[in-house]
Amino acid sequence: KVGPKLEVVNNIVLVWTALLFAFSLLAFLYNNNWPRLGSGLVRSGRDEQREIKAPERSVNEAAARRNTAGSAVRSEKVGISGDRECTAAPEARFDCARDRTLTRGECEERGCCYGPLSGSAGPPWCFYPRSYPGYTMGPLSPTTRGQTATLTRKKPSYLPKDISSLRLEVIEETTGCLHLTLKDASSQRYEVHLPGGIPESSADNQSVFYAAEYQSDPFGFIVRRRSNGRVIMNTTVAPLLFADQYLQMSTSLASSLVSGLGEHYTSILLDLNWTSLTLWNRDMAPHADANLYGAHPFYIVQEEDGFAHGVFLLNSNAIEVMLQPTPALTWVSTGGILDLYVFLGPDPQSVIRQYLHIIGYPMMPPYWSLGFHLCRWGYTTSKTTRRVAQSMHDANFPLDVQWNDLDYANKRRVFTFDPWRFGDLPEIVDEFHQRGMKYILILDPGISSSSLPGTYPPFDDGLKRDVFIKNATGHVLIGKVWPGPTAFPDFTNPETRTWWEDCIRDFHSKVPVDGLWIDMNEPASFVQGSVEGCPDSDLENPPYTPRVVGGRLNSGTLCMSAQQKLSSHYNLHNLYGLTEAYATHSALKNIRRKRPFVLSRSSYPSIGRFSGVWTGDVRSDWEQLRFSIPAVLQFGLFGVPLVGADVCGFGGDTTEELCIRWMQLGAFYPFMRNHNDKPNAPQEPYVFGQKAQAAMRTALNLRYSLLPFLYTLFHHTHTSADTVARPLFIEFPTDPNCQSIDKQFLWGSLLLISPVLEEGAVELAAYLPRGTWYSLHDVIFTRLVLFSFLQGQPFYSGGQYLLLPAPLDIINIHVREGHIIPQQEPALTTTASRRNPFFLTVALSAGGWARGDLFWDDGESLDTFETQNYCYLIFIAGQSQIVSELVKLNGDLDGLVLGGLQVFGVPSPPRFVLANGEKVGDFTYRTDTKVIIAPLNLITGRSTLGSNSCS
Repeated sequence: KVGPKLEVVNNIVLVWTALLFAFSLLAFLYNNNWPRLGSGLVRSGRDEQREIKAPERSVNEAAARRNTAGSAVRSEKVGISGDRECTAAPEARFDCARDRTLTRGECEERGCCYGPLSGSAGPPWCFYPRSYPGYTMGPLSPTTRGQTATLTRKKPSYLPKDISSLRLEVIEETTGCLHLTLKDASSQRYEVHLPGGIPESSADNQSVFYAAEYQSDPFGFIVRRRSNGRVIMNTTVAPLLFADQYLQMSTSLASSLVSGLGEHYTSILLDLNWTSLTLWNRDMAPHADANLYGAHPFYIVQEEDGFAHGVFLLNSNAIEVMLQPTPALTWVSTGGILDLYVFLGPDPQSVIRQYLHIIGYPMMPPYWSLGFHLCRWGYTTSKTTRRVAQSMHDANFPLDVQWNDLDYANKRRVFTFDPWRFGDLPEIVDEFHQRGMKYILILDPGISSSSLPGTYPPFDDGLKRDVFIKNATGHVLIGKVWPGPTAFPDFTNPETRTWWEDCIRDFHSKVPVDGLWIDMNEPASFVQGSVEGCPDSDLENPPYTPRVVGGRLNSGTLCMSAQQKLSSHYNLHNLYGLTEAYATHSALKNIRRKRPFVLSRSSYPSIGRFSGVWTGDVRSDWEQLRFSIPAVLQFGLFGVPLVGADVCGFGGDTTEELCIRWMQLGAFYPFMRNHNDKPNAPQEPYVFGQKAQAAMRTALNLRYSLLPFLYTLFHHTHTSADTVARPLFIEFPTDPNCQSIDKQFLWGSLLLISPVLEEGAVELAAYLPRGTWYSLHDVIFTRLVLFSFLQGQPFYSGGQYLLLPAPLDIINIHVREGHIIPQQEPALTTTASRRNPFFLTVALSAGGWARGDLFWDDGESLDTFETQNYCYLIFIAGQSQIVSELVKLNGDLDGLVLGGLQVFGVPSPPRFVLANGEKVGDFTYRTDTKVIIAPLNLITGRSTLGSNSCS
């Protein structure tokens, strides 16, 4: 076909040869090179660590005043004690009465300043003076991995059970990671040991990104970025406190752009205007100012000019983090040690990689787990469960995984199924498998303790094998959850993990589930501590309790004095969900001999190695829809890429419009599950009107078409610690407009998702970073060529907000120039879609270049990357061609078809298209959007390798 007024004959040659295919696109001629991606790492020598005598006690006060974030503080000096030592600006004060409320006399008795303020509830009235006695640091001595010094306190602090002698250890883990620990010099205290351990490494002495400085009296340290001298941490701003149940360390911050410290109901950037965040795992539906299901003592700070750094406190005790507009923060832990990792980046993505190097890279999920999941508490019979799954496919909705909540269990006891309501559950699961579907059910940790002896093997056997958590008197602690009185497995005990695997194996032999959903694992209990209460002790009533829901650490959970194999529950509480996920992942791996799928509610650093996470009992309302985005993005920063919120909401009735918009957003959660509570209106996609169903179906089909790309992203996070769903500041760290955006997000580096988050909206203002972005809507390559009016429409952005149409049937998705996306024709299950034709979406840069890749294996075998049992291809467009570079090949692509190609940004119509040297007669070119669509039917597979030449 010849375009009108064509002056130059242009060709497109496309070759697909057994995974080594090449396409020659002579419809356009460009000469510029493939853009170089990524920024170079800072590489410079190390300054000698040096002692500093008198560093500034706080950050520049003028800068601090500029960062007050609108606080109405008046800097009154009237009535302030100790005038010269007590002149800190209100926003630069550090609280001397964090542990309890003090009168003026009590404050001054501590040697602190007292200065009442009017017009603000934020800054403390009792605060530390510029010089406050603390620990004195001795000389640094070399060790096999770094340096060490002894810290001594001449005079006890005001805290009970003060520890007078500490040991400082400094380890240069890598060029970008500095590791510092502070622990009792004379007595062993609990220290966190993550499952699988932490890798040991050693930095090149000449290339570290940081310089550490130490103040000897009172002790403090400063970490600077070597490349520009910027202070990353400065702990000399306030005294170090270290008592048996109260550890406190403050530091200045390099900027006010702080993210992390989850799990909380917040925006992507934390509020530093005198806020407090508590890290204490709790069964609590997401809402503001509450400690939620997970504890992640890690934060990342965006600095200037695209730099970033992060800090991780490896401590599992109850932690409170105070944020103030200095900018600064204060860590307070109720036990353990101070085990700090400082990550120098230098860019945000490098910070995440350095963090994941310490806690472990995420697991590779099974391919089917990226499909659509459907659940409800209220599928009360096997008949209902079967009908729901059938109705989804009858309405032509993709559904990969059907779930059951606790309805299936006999008397709500795990490892059983109700013989009357779910008597044919094994047969149903077999039916699902025959249809290419998977099945998952809930598995709470609480084991019913009220059954008659000999009638409930999980409890009977658990008693014999001594696997349950004990109370302070050495008897099995009994709490109360859904089945009534319950015992709680101690997953820190190796015998418990073996018993847990035995229970799963026995149940799996009857009901061959494909994955397990571990809920209620904070752990949650409906009584405080235990059915018998808790003893009156320092563990139950510590000298300081962070701001937790319920006011006590044992509220809604177990007694703090409860005993586990490794330590008391006081020390181990935040690790409970992680240890259960580790045990469950290991059990499924051993039983099924396939890639495990585990979904956990409770979380702690490194859980992404064993489990996905969902964001808990979100409400069906627009606010929760909006806040689900930063929740998902933060888990990506925490190393948990397989994450999502309950689509359409769990609590309360959804509306049709809300559910459409949530399905559109949920189609771009890395993990997508629609889940609903018992009393609510149904929210399965097929219950809504035809227009609503069409919009939801479009969103699901678009997700399914993108699964090869999404799976490739998970490969990169598993092997290289890249993020899957990422905030814009990760990809565009030098763009100040991206610093706080959390109403949009990216898949990888190239797919921009801009959902509607407001009721009644038919347009939205979306930020497009600098460059060209192409619309990607509902076009799916099938045997017929389909066109969307907006498909491939280019937007040339200088880094600006654009007002985009957003009717109810559309979610705005844009592909970044210079990238190639592998896609596949969708189907009702991934079992079917994985056999469908592939197609490529090529988004050309202004110079006519693009790049992409595809990771492909069988989708469920163990360790395919580690055992080299996979395919990996790189696609490159440029200089009139699209070619592939075959990096790794096995037989998993045999027999599949390349069904088509769409190229965005082609400036003029081609005369003809060649595929494997032969003309393609029915390609299409749109002059309005500059898009070529070429349907193909090229067979792939090792058997044809080399049978065609590349052009």
